[in-house]
Formats: sequence, structure tokens, C-alpha cells
Amino acid sequence: MSPAPLPQRVLVVENSRSYGGMLAEAIEGGLHLPVALARTLAEAEAALAAHPDLFLVLSGLVLPDAGPDAIVERLAASGLPLVLVSGTYDEGLRERMLGRGVVDYVIKSTPGHLDYLRWIVQRLDRNRRIAALVVDDSPSARLMVAELLSSYGFRVLLAGSGEQALAAIEQDPGIRLVITDHEMPGMSGVELTARLRGALSRDRLAIIGVSGASKGDLVARFLKNGANDFLHKPFSREEFFCRVSQNVDNLDLIGTLQDLATKDFLTGLPNRRHFFEMAGKRLEALRNEGRGLAVATLDIDHFKKINDTFGHDGGDIALKAVARALAEHARPGDLYARFGGEEFVLLAPGLDAETAWSYFEGLRARIEGVAIDLPDGQRIGATTSIGVCVSPAAGEELHALLGESDRMLYMAKAGGRNRVEMAAAEA
Repeated sequence: MSPAPLPQRVLVVENSRSYGGMLAEAIEGGLHLPVALARTLAEAEAALAAHPDLFLVLSGLVLPDAGPDAIVERLAASGLPLVLVSGTYDEGLRERMLGRGVVDYVIKSTPGHLDYLRWIVQRLDRNRRIAALVVDDSPSARLMVAELLSSYGFRVLLAGSGEQALAAIEQDPGIRLVITDHEMPGMSGVELTARLRGALSRDRLAIIGVSGASKGDLVARFLKNGANDFLHKPFSREEFFCRVSQNVDNLDLIGTLQDLATKDFLTGLPNRRHFFEMAGKRLEALRNEGRGLAVATLDIDHFKKINDTFGHDGGDIALKAVARALAEHARPGDLYARFGGEEFVLLAPGLDAETAWSYFEGLRARIEGVAIDLPDGQRIGATTSIGVCVSPAAGEELHALLGESDRMLYMAKAGGRNRVEMAAAEA
């Protein structure tokens, strides 16, 4: 069962109609998140009641019906993250507001502040898909850090020792961020960092060490053992938010670069390069286990005609529809990719001749049944020809399996298209 969709709407509370509209446009146009606008505190409270899909509030501190303290008190009571936007810098007001659990205090006159606000919205939206683990033997310190992380939207887990932290990481693959104290009985924070980094690389987990000790080499020890960053206690809310956000941003950036290297830009499927990187390892494992596999090459029938008739935009829509059908049909453990143009490939472990025929015939029928909606309202269909090579003991080399599946694809096309042709690999 798929999880319920996350709330997506942002509430902007601003007495200036022009600035509120500008901020709403920056969020809706740049992030494609819907915005609810309110010009008074009463309108804001009505919006909170009317929109259960709100996840964040951006509010000014000058409203016709309330002052700063009343605004923060009543908006913070919603339980949603609250970011304040002020036209003037008042250090005393800023300190007072941040002390009441506000995520950030942003000055309108700061150059690039709209870009910064858009980044905050995006960061808080993405945080909701990330789990953070707080490791500290002090219950009060754990709770303080956990409350900060919760206010930034993270799903937060707690551990009172290094051993508990290792068990939590093993049980919950959604943990992408660890905040660990150093001074703990048993396993220290530095030791925990080394253990975590030995199991999980920097593209999988960000680790921030924390300590109130003044040892000169402690920061270097954390960093040399795999920590991404370090915070000295006591730290401010703003510093904590900036450090955490920067490290999670780096995780996102690494993930984006990996996607660019391994995914097809149009369909989102793994690309040819990634398929070859993974298929060799998969083939070797199947060979060691004595399991067979089937390799299929499939091609969209008459794709040039689709492009010529409906333009390249129509062809792109058809490619994405077929890719989606392929991904939905694939089983866990199958390996698939867009090879280029209108050609796709699929490696399916554990199939013999009988089960392979049924499996790929089901894929052919699924694609044939897809309705492809074009922007002009037309609905078209697409079919595929599929060539399959079955290897009972995975004894053949990958290039030989792909060559045979490609030969079967040619036969499927020669036989009339929209069909499956299959052969067994020669030992």
C-alpha cells in the first residue's frame, strides 16, 4: 500500500497585496506548490481551518489586526513550520521570535531574499521525505535537537547510545541524517561515526558531530572518521538550521549528479551505461547461484510514424508512456533501461522458457493497452515488438544474450510486429 500523499500547500500571510502576490508567484512558479494568501491574521486562521493540505506558513510581522507577538503565538499554534518575513531588522525582535520556535527570520531588503525564501520552502518540503537520527545519552539534549529537526519537517528517531544508533540505521533505510554527541558511555560519537561511515557512504548518509568539549583535535577526529560537519555546543537555532540544511542539500546534489549519470533524461529509466554496469554484476551472481534468466530487447513499432504524425513532442509522450508501462510490469530484482531511441532492454532473473513467454507476452499486452493522451486532446496507442533470449544457467556472456535477443526482435518485426519472439541461448 503506497503512503498517503504529503500536504503540498504553503500559506503566505502578508498585508501587502503586491508583495504577497510576488512571493506566491515565486513559490508557485518556481516550485509548483500551491499557495493560499491571507492579508490579516483572521484570514490566516480561516485559511488554516479551510486547507488541511498546508505544510508551511510564511508570514509578515505587520498585519492590520495583530502585532508580532500575537501573529507568532497564533500561527505557531497550528503546529506548522513558521518562517517570518520582516521589512526591518530589529535584533531584539529577531531574538525574541527565534526563541519561540520560528524556523527562520528573513529580511525583505536583503539582496536575493526571494530566492532564499524559495530555497527554504523547497528545503522544508524535501525534509519531510527524510528521517533524521539523534544520538545522545542525555534525554534533555536528545529532545532539544529532536524538536529542532521536527520543526524543520524531518521524521525524527532517537537513540541513547551508539549501539542503539547502529540498530536504528539497520532497521530504517530512510535515515539519511545523523546528529551524534561525542561524550557517551560505551561507544563515543567519533567511534559511532567511523562505524557508520564504514557501512554507508557520503552519498547515502550525512553525519554531524556535536560536542561541548573544547579538545583541540576533536573536530579533526570527527571529520577524519567520516563526519560531514561538526557543531560546538551551545549552538544557535540559525546555525543549526544552516548546517543541517547545507548537509542535506549536499545529499540532494549528489543524488542529482548520480541521476544525471545513471538515468535517461526523458523517461527517468536507468540508461544504457547504468544497465551495463549493473548487468555484469547481476549475471555473475545468477551464475554463482545456478539460476537462469531471460534478456529481452523491445522496440516501439512504427515510432517514426508517431514522430512524423504527432511531432517530436508526441513521440516523447509515447516514449514516456511505454517506459512507465515497462517499469510497472517489472518485478523487484529485474533490471531494465532505455537503450536509446525507441529501444528498451529488460533482464529478468529466474525465468525459464515457459515463464519467460508468459511474462513478456504480458508486457506486450500491457503496452498495447496503454492510452497515450496528447496535449491537443488526441488519444493514441502504441505497440512493441519484443525479442527474448532465455539462458537456463546464466552461462552466456551478456553481449551474446543481447545479440540473440536483438536477433529475435528483428524476427518479431519481420513477423508482423506487436509480438514476442523467443529463443534459448546456445551454450
